Amino acid sequence: MIWRRAVTLEALNAMGAGNMVEHVGIRFVRLDDNALEATMPVDGRTQQPFGLLHGGASVVLAETLGSVAGYLCTEGEQKVVGVEVNANHLRSVREGLVRGVCRALHTGRRHQVWQIDIYDDRQRLCCTSRLTTSVI
Repeated sequence: MIWRRAVTLEALNAMGAGNMVEHVGIRFVRLDDNALEATMPVDGRTQQPFGLLHGGASVVLAETLGSVAGYLCTEGEQKVVGVEVNANHLRSVREGLVRGVCRALHTGRRHQVWQIDIYDDRQRLCCTSRLTTSVI
């Protein structure tokens, strides 16, 4: 297991109250030994003007997952901040839920690299993203 902090899904979801996470409807749904997953609705909050999932909303889901996962790999007063994020949008989504799956590529003392894959309701890969964080 890579996590250094004990946490529940309920506690993770409570962290999103009153911020961007709540605004776009992100919900943490799974935490196992090596991965963190969350869902986000594709609706008026997350669609671009043409009715498709906004690429920026996908990045919000990716950065949320990577930042929270990064925090779970720290101890004490340590925190993480994102220093670089990229995303390749592979398939459009018009409705339903998307699911992000976050896994560590590197969890060092000063930097972390996270791979976040986002899938549609039919389990098709829609976006793949990488987030680099700095431990402070």
